[in-house]
Formats: sequence, structure tokens, C-alpha cells
Amino acid sequence: MKKQVIVDTNIIFKALRSKFSKYRRILDRSDINFYCPNYLIAEIFKHKERILKASKADESEIYELLEKTLQNINFVNEEFISLGNLIHANKLCLDIDEKDTLFVALSLDFDAELWTKDIKLKRGLQAKGFNHFFDDAIF
Repeated sequence: MKKQVIVDTNIIFKALRSKFSKYRRILDRSDINFYCPNYLIAEIFKHKERILKASKADESEIYELLEKTLQNINFVNEEFISLGNLIHANKLCLDIDEKDTLFVALSLDFDAELWTKDIKLKRGLQAKGFNHFFDDAIF
């Protein structure tokens, strides 16, 4: 059975920084099922200028990288995440970063590992007993 991984927005941002990103190489793996809430698309466009500045690429190159980066990600409509897991995730994220609630809820729904580089989120969740994280160091 394939590993299930929920991809946080910061991973996509890191994947778009260069053409030779470790994160994009991992996202290209066919032995892992990657998932994100649809909310991720709004986040990407909300931070488009920051992404462009950090990548030092022009807009058309970023869109091309974005297309390649998102190819292997399965997007999930937020309304299909169970209410119980949304409530539980909200309680976990409330005093850390409420914007991560959907990612944590999806991780709970899919019994999947959360892939994030947000240290504050990771430490805050671990302090509350959530320890289901994807370790990209092994790749």
C-alpha cells in the first residue's frame, strides 16, 4: 500500500523556488499518494508575488513549475473532510496557526502523514500528541 502524505503550503512554496528542488523530486515519486485541500490553490495565488521574488524566475516559468509541481497532488474539496476531524484539527491548531486546520484535518481523515517545514506548527502539534509527520530527510 502506498504511503499517504498531506502536503502543507510551505512545501509547495519551497518546491517553486528552483527548477532543481528536492521537494519537487519528492513530489514526483509514484510510490506516495500526495493530498492537499483545495485551499492550497488560493494560498499560492495569495502569495504569488512573494513566490516570484523568492524564486528569481519570471511569472511564466513559475506557472510552468507550478503545473509540474501539482501534477501528482490529489486535491480534496474541504466539504468532504469529516466534521469531527475538522473540529479536532481546529482544537489542535487554534493556538498555533488556525490556517493549518484543513491540512491537519485532512491528515486525520486520511490517516496520513503531514509534510510541513513549519517548525512552530510541528512543535505545537507534537506538544498536543500529534506526531504523524512525513520525514523528507530519508529521500
